[in-house]
Amino acid sequence: MKKDSLFYRIKQGVYDMCYIMVEETRNEFRDEGVLIFCILVPLFYPLLYSWIYNNEVVRNVPVAIVDKSHSQLSRQFIRMFDAGPGTKAAYYCNSLDEAKELTGKQQVHGTLYFPSDFEKRVHRGEQATVSVYCDMSLMLTYKAIYQTAQAVASNINSEIQISQSNDFTKRDEEITTKPLDFDEVPIFNTTEGYGNALLPGVLILIIQQTLLLGIGLAAGTAREKNRFQMLVPVSKHYNGIFRIVFGKTAAYFILYSILATYITLVVPRLFHYTTLATATALIGLMVPFLLSCIFFGLTMSCLVRYRENVMLLVIFTSVPLLFMSGISWPQSNMPWFWNTFSWFFPSTFGIRGFLRISSMGGTLQDIQVEYQALWLQSLIYFFTACIVYRYQIMLSHKRAFVRMKQREANRRLAQTNETNHAASESV
Repeated sequence: MKKDSLFYRIKQGVYDMCYIMVEETRNEFRDEGVLIFCILVPLFYPLLYSWIYNNEVVRNVPVAIVDKSHSQLSRQFIRMFDAGPGTKAAYYCNSLDEAKELTGKQQVHGTLYFPSDFEKRVHRGEQATVSVYCDMSLMLTYKAIYQTAQAVASNINSEIQISQSNDFTKRDEEITTKPLDFDEVPIFNTTEGYGNALLPGVLILIIQQTLLLGIGLAAGTAREKNRFQMLVPVSKHYNGIFRIVFGKTAAYFILYSILATYITLVVPRLFHYTTLATATALIGLMVPFLLSCIFFGLTMSCLVRYRENVMLLVIFTSVPLLFMSGISWPQSNMPWFWNTFSWFFPSTFGIRGFLRISSMGGTLQDIQVEYQALWLQSLIYFFTACIVYRYQIMLSHKRAFVRMKQREANRRLAQTNETNHAASESV
């Protein structure tokens, strides 16, 4: 077979790509850092997050009670409030200052205050008030206290309306207390839990960040050893760039195809989170997402001079990337700059797409924007990765040429010194 034939070049290219893929896979298991961040962390980190958020909602939030009324109606309110699943009357205080001190010590997360004229105003037909003070440092405790107090107040309002009406039937009482009928039906996140709301974004971000860590650590190791890890001979025209990029990509893609299946399908089902994704939609989203993450990691590896650099970079960006995805703060309320800046990261579209297909039961047609954006990112970052690797090869060859010239100059200098020394001895 002629070496210049097209078939031979294709065969050699496939062979070189497979060789690079095998060597890169071996490096994933040889390097302890890459092994930890590319295999162990994706296996156990999602379990930790899922276990932490598995309760979904808070229960029995301690609340301080300041009852200046000491009436039958205030005691009824307190009993109903304490019977709610989310709250409990933990302390009875004589003043708001005492309740504030308990809140400062984190022994309670809120306070119910009943004024002395609470029941008198109700019997006089006037509007009475119950003051609710909440610790706003934690959204879930605030939500539990405030919603429970609202529900109890609504029930007591209904009882008061019924007692003051002249209705004769239950239906008349229902119309009196609820003239505009409505039903609360939560869609998508039917449990109204924090875990179902946050976990899809965290799982996708884990995939991206661990990929960046693994690729960056491998690049940092190569630079610390003062070598560029080109696993096959490259010609002077650098015709092996695509082989190198595709070979390294294949190594990480095969590994993370397994890990992504575990993270997106197995982990949510282990902890009974909502999972409505179909196989077609999930595969359609994960393929461009993994490719864009890998190409993005190969591109960003040029910034990694030492192994520690990539860890600082990834840890610093993890929380901002979660915020910019729109899962914890509405995308419409973000400044245009940060909204545009988030488009550079695969996690932005990966999180939004996965949330729609996993929690909302969407299809590929429902996530066309995210799907197309991920393929566009894959294409762009593929070419940037090729440019980065081409530049690094050229730089590596240039340094090798300089070192060779320096060695040649040193050898000639040593020969000259030996010649001069021999001449001086003969004289």
